[in-house]
Amino acid sequence: MTEEHYFRYTPAVVFWPMLAVLLVWTVFFIEVRYQVNLNTHGIYPRTLSGLQGIVFSPFIHGSIEHLYNNTLPLAILLAALIFFYRGISIRVLVLGVLISGTLTWLIGRPSYHIGASGIIYLLASFIFFKGIIARHYRLVALSLIVVFIYGGLLWYIFPVLDEISWEGHLGGFLTGLLLAFTLKAQVPVVRKYAWESEDYREEDDEFLRHFDEEGNFIEHRPDDSGAEAPPKITYHYRRNSRAGEDPE
Repeated sequence: MTEEHYFRYTPAVVFWPMLAVLLVWTVFFIEVRYQVNLNTHGIYPRTLSGLQGIVFSPFIHGSIEHLYNNTLPLAILLAALIFFYRGISIRVLVLGVLISGTLTWLIGRPSYHIGASGIIYLLASFIFFKGIIARHYRLVALSLIVVFIYGGLLWYIFPVLDEISWEGHLGGFLTGLLLAFTLKAQVPVVRKYAWESEDYREEDDEFLRHFDEEGNFIEHRPDDSGAEAPPKITYHYRRNSRAGEDPE
């Protein structure tokens, strides 16, 4: 698969991130509009009822600030995942949500853990480590961009603030690292030029043979015998304008 075929825009790059953003905002709107609290559907560690939060918690947010802070990273990272890793994007999301949610359920404090930040850490971690592992120049560049923009998120996998679910962040980060090493992604073949091959010889290069030893370009290269090729002369005959006369 060539780079042109692999890295191409598809409607899914926009559709699924926008759908994810629409869902989380819709859930928050329902909470505000009908004065309901859905926090109890979040992850509550080491309880049977808390297992439902593995699926539902990414859609629940405690405040407008919490929702706003998660919206843009979720849309950007999800679009990047689908564009650069569309072949395994569904597996990354499904396995990532289940594994990271389970880790949060196992190691979390006895409190409701909600929000899409676990998925954000999952996506950032996966995209970064997978790009380094793949060693494709575009994917490595994407990894560096993720570090540059979201590198500061790393601090929040540690218990620095009580109101932040660092357990969910840590679960997402470790899950992204795990999936980056275990899921195989088809990497596009980088186009190689003739001069990049190991058996390349300059004297056999048709283009370089048009340059002399001083680097001057020779439009008409002499033939193999060393003699200049004779000029080609083409004769054009014109008939006489008076009918019946022979050509000149």
